[in-house]
Amino acid sequence: MEAPICLVENSNDELKVNPKALQILTSIDKPVVVVAIVGLYRTGKSYLMNRLAGKNSGFSLGSTVQSETKGIWMWCLPHPSKQDHVLVLLDTEGLGDVEKGDPKNDSWIFALAVLLSSTFVYNSMNTINHQALEQMQYVTELTKLIKIKSSPNVVGEEESEEFVGFFPDFVWVVRDFTLELKIDGRPITSDEYLENALKLSKGKNPRVEMANLPRECIRKFFPKRKCFTFDRPTNDKSLLAHLEDVPESQLEASFRTQTDYFCSYIFSNAKPKTLSGGIMINGNRLGKLLETYVKTISSGDVPCLENAVLSLAQTENPAAVQKAAQHYVEQMALKVDFPTETLQDLLSIHTECEKEALSIFMKHSFKDDTHKYQKDLVQILETEKYGFIRQNEEVSTKYCQDQLEHLSWSLKEAISEGTFSVPGGYNIYRKEREEIINNYHQLPRKGLKADEVLQRFLESLAVTEDSILQTDQALTEQEKALQAEQIKREAIEKKNELLKQEQVEMQQNMEAQQRSYEENMNQLKKKMEEDTNKLLEEKNMMLESKLKEQKQLMEEGFQKKAEEMEKTMEDLQTKIKVAEKNKSNGFCQFLDALGTLLMVLLPGAGKFVGLGLKSLGNLLS
Repeated sequence: MEAPICLVENSNDELKVNPKALQILTSIDKPVVVVAIVGLYRTGKSYLMNRLAGKNSGFSLGSTVQSETKGIWMWCLPHPSKQDHVLVLLDTEGLGDVEKGDPKNDSWIFALAVLLSSTFVYNSMNTINHQALEQMQYVTELTKLIKIKSSPNVVGEEESEEFVGFFPDFVWVVRDFTLELKIDGRPITSDEYLENALKLSKGKNPRVEMANLPRECIRKFFPKRKCFTFDRPTNDKSLLAHLEDVPESQLEASFRTQTDYFCSYIFSNAKPKTLSGGIMINGNRLGKLLETYVKTISSGDVPCLENAVLSLAQTENPAAVQKAAQHYVEQMALKVDFPTETLQDLLSIHTECEKEALSIFMKHSFKDDTHKYQKDLVQILETEKYGFIRQNEEVSTKYCQDQLEHLSWSLKEAISEGTFSVPGGYNIYRKEREEIINNYHQLPRKGLKADEVLQRFLESLAVTEDSILQTDQALTEQEKALQAEQIKREAIEKKNELLKQEQVEMQQNMEAQQRSYEENMNQLKKKMEEDTNKLLEEKNMMLESKLKEQKQLMEEGFQKKAEEMEKTMEDLQTKIKVAEKNKSNGFCQFLDALGTLLMVLLPGAGKFVGLGLKSLGNLLS
């Protein structure tokens, strides 16, 4: 994108997704690193976003007391340091604009920025004091504006650790900072400055509790926090009005250094956008989530993350099936050189392409708990496989028929002209027949239907051959009888050979199906283990943040609040133990589920393997 575009319009107190911007976003199939900036109007948010884009201009800065940015604006750029990733910058309209009709939209824009971003930047001026924290009232409303689950827990409230799995990293940027970074005469970092500002005040009166609320919310919802302090860009007021046009040489050196450090941190530390459970988000998925969120808000309801993820899965999983199936068909068409000499040659390529297709499906699918979409893919791949087998047989059959037609032309002409209807004609006929067979055998690349087509060809000559034999006056009746017996014996031998080939191919097909089952099983098991590991990592991160928060409360003298966290941490530890138990027992459940799926889907060997897997699953459990 050469310039930003409005992604979410805020017009007449109503939020709407801009279709043109949505089309740009949903066309991105690479993972996205989403950086959103939020803050009061006229605090220079857009300047920082332009610097992240490597530009002086782009997002509108404005130079008056009016808020310049309306809604949410988007700029998509190749990530400067993460290969095959896209950096999505979201600049939001200034909060607290007195000209707005409905201040509720400020809360929704704040909530949308949190939901969409992987790094959330809050921009404020001068210092992090009581007033600055009061202006962060929007963070206290997040639990009212966002639901994690469609059904609340027994208490009716959702614990803050559930939000941590969905919420972004938090960066507080303080502009025009003039204070010394010191506490009690000791130098501190900007991060320590933020943590000190977030310490809770003691007291039980409502004013103190209200003042503590935004601090508590930031600490609970955003365990990973970072702070940057910026000096004033320049002391020349006339230059501040048009900062985008000011040459860097005219900006304060300290401000330039701080800006470079901020950009470097974002490029190095801002993570790709994911959902709880490690679900990777690309531009297409982000656009669909945005549509769901804005549609829900417009209906007067509250966005539910669980429902949004399930809704996304319902569109993404069929797309994953289609993507995997398309890859299989394309690779088979590319790699199979028709006709193959044996069925095994084709099945070996099938196994390779099927493995790749399953891997693609596993990479792009999620929340397929009932294996519905994996089942759909298995059915499609089986159907496509048999389509390629039929095509292979048809190409072989036609080629062999054409070659035999060409090789036998002179023989059929001789038969029509009565060439063999003379004494000794049968031996002449047999000689020409054998020559045709020998020439046919020497032809390369006839494919797996070579013997069957030859057998049908010889059978088509059987009546004529018997007629030539019986009318050959040079042969005695005994010689004719012996010759007829030999012809029958040869025919039986050929049929037995064809039957044996058919049985071999049936066995090869069953073995190919078994390999398919095993590949499905292995890849699903691997995915389940990866998902469980991500869940455990997420829960352990939540527990770690809770322990850190509890320790901080105790150090600050809030013993009761620290003790109140015990129940939350016990619940988290229980969830971790359950996840670990599921990880160890999950293979048995997986075998049962997949065994059932295979028995329904695949005939013959599939049923046998399915029963074996079910029995093994029951045995292991």
